[in-house]
Amino acid sequence: MKNGLKGSGTIRAAAVGMLTALTLTLIACVPGKDDGHGAEKQAASSEIATGGKEFGSAAEKTAKFGSDAKPGEFPRDVTHAMGTTTIASEPKRVVVLETGELDAVLALGVKPVGMATTKGADPIPAYLADQVEDVETIGTTNELNIEKIAELKPDIIIGSQLRAEKLYPQLSEIAPTVFAIRPGSTWKENFLLAGEALGREKKAEEVMDTYDRAAADIKSEVKPGTTVSMVRFLPGKLRLYGHQSLIGTVLRDAGFQRPKSQDIDELAAEISPEEIDKAEADYLFYSSYGAANATGEAEVVGSNGWKNLSAVQQGRAHRVDDGLWGLGLGPIGATKIAQQLKDLISS
Repeated sequence: MKNGLKGSGTIRAAAVGMLTALTLTLIACVPGKDDGHGAEKQAASSEIATGGKEFGSAAEKTAKFGSDAKPGEFPRDVTHAMGTTTIASEPKRVVVLETGELDAVLALGVKPVGMATTKGADPIPAYLADQVEDVETIGTTNELNIEKIAELKPDIIIGSQLRAEKLYPQLSEIAPTVFAIRPGSTWKENFLLAGEALGREKKAEEVMDTYDRAAADIKSEVKPGTTVSMVRFLPGKLRLYGHQSLIGTVLRDAGFQRPKSQDIDELAAEISPEEIDKAEADYLFYSSYGAANATGEAEVVGSNGWKNLSAVQQGRAHRVDDGLWGLGLGPIGATKIAQQLKDLISS
């Protein structure tokens, strides 16, 4: 059953043995090295990134990826962002290159052998940490260590075109590699693609049913027209999140409206601290990608502009976990966000 498209490349198992340590080092991002150019070395073109002309069509395209094989049946061909990949048998040793894919495979009942981390306050999202204590790390999402990935001898690699397109040829020499287009608001489509790559379509449907029920529970209680604002502080940036984001999809599914500043078909709108009045809404949620004193959060939250927001004055402004609300790019994270939303608007 297709999630939506078909995926890419003949797998040459013998190729891994031919890759020398020198070659791997040349194409890898060395662990611990941060020269500021890791993302450039492995990322895709800007067309599918935020602001790119193909950014908004990613969900529709990803929904066409997948396999025509019967649920759980192997071998299978899987179409994805980079072409069509043949997966000979049910994958057991899985490597994930994104936090969203980490969430996805865990939701499907698969513990990966390798995972990428982030450079946020929590390299591994706290809501998943206890499930991956003994999983090997393979670098960060923007600086993957190819040599480490090869050492783990995976039988499938799952990631995204946006983060690692330039590394796809090397990754696909190591193991069958399946890429979604990008993380973010496409988390549902990405999850279903992962389910098809792993032959766990039925489990994927069960997981999505659980999320749908959590969102419906909120929707049944939300007063029509209730607005929610999502503010995220990052080093040097202040963002109001729009529809093309993780939280944007959850808020839409839960029946909330967005203030004008966030009623946009984009990932987010960047504002200055002096424009914080654009966060005006019935409810306000905020988080920081890093320490509050390093992201500008402490300064803004202490400002008069913040204190004048009606949600703040009425006790409806809530600080939330960035590792979940910002990086919970999968069904486990989205379901937890929906459950927390219900509790917070009911408090």
